[in-house]
Amino acid sequence: MNSIRHIAVIAMLLLGACALRAQTIPGNVGPAAATMPPALLNVGFEPPLNGLMPLDLAFRDETGRSVQLREYFGQKPVVLAFVYYNCPMLCDQVEQGVVGVLRMLSFNPGHDYEVVFVSFDSRETPEMAAGKKKKALAHFRRPETDSGWHFLTGSKESIEAATKAANFRFSFDAKSNLFAHASGVLILTPDGHISRYFYGVEYPGRDMRLGLVDASAGKIGTPIDHVLLFCYHYDPTTAKYSASILKIIRLGGVLTILCIVGGILISRRRETLAAARNLRRPLSSGLERGAH
Repeated sequence: MNSIRHIAVIAMLLLGACALRAQTIPGNVGPAAATMPPALLNVGFEPPLNGLMPLDLAFRDETGRSVQLREYFGQKPVVLAFVYYNCPMLCDQVEQGVVGVLRMLSFNPGHDYEVVFVSFDSRETPEMAAGKKKKALAHFRRPETDSGWHFLTGSKESIEAATKAANFRFSFDAKSNLFAHASGVLILTPDGHISRYFYGVEYPGRDMRLGLVDASAGKIGTPIDHVLLFCYHYDPTTAKYSASILKIIRLGGVLTILCIVGGILISRRRETLAAARNLRRPLSSGLERGAH
């Protein structure tokens, strides 16, 4: 009889908990897509790691000159961001974030890497691009790097091909005459493959530096950068570099062994020198006695 009562009490508690949970969860909660504005349903940025950017696409640079993307590839890694120059807020933040983080680095555009901004609004002009470049260079404060900054405009077809390769999706709202879009930046290898990407409008200096060293296949950076690359791991799900504990332990073990071996060699070297001095001492004292 007691066991039946215990079962009944437990059942009542479970039912009460379920009822309480049902009351605390709003009935209108569903998938995020259900509550998202229609303009944002097809907006996103999920670059395929190691995906290839089509380098034969035609654009115009900030001077109005016809160019192909491949002109900025071949020798150096490339920092690339999709923006539109007439954007009232988010794109300015992306541009400022890119310029700000690159200014923190000792690497220089044009010498160590290239910077490319691509407008995804086919209505924009080279004059608008030139204005953005002037503003970026003033913020960067290294006028000698002018040749490493490129602000492009292009046809709808070229824009679609480039953004599709990076899986950068945006939509246009005719009412507001504005674009809904994601924000982020790509780092591409000299041959045009997507090596790293970072989300948002602020990019950590350490991550950007390691990303450039990574994409360059070791052609830029210091020995310390290469040690850090060994210790840090890029996670494409978070688009960030994080410490790899196992690699740090391995590196610590190697350094410990090297220190031990170095200590032994130094100790043996000292013993050998001391023994040589002891051998010379009796010999020289014997010679002195023979002279007397």
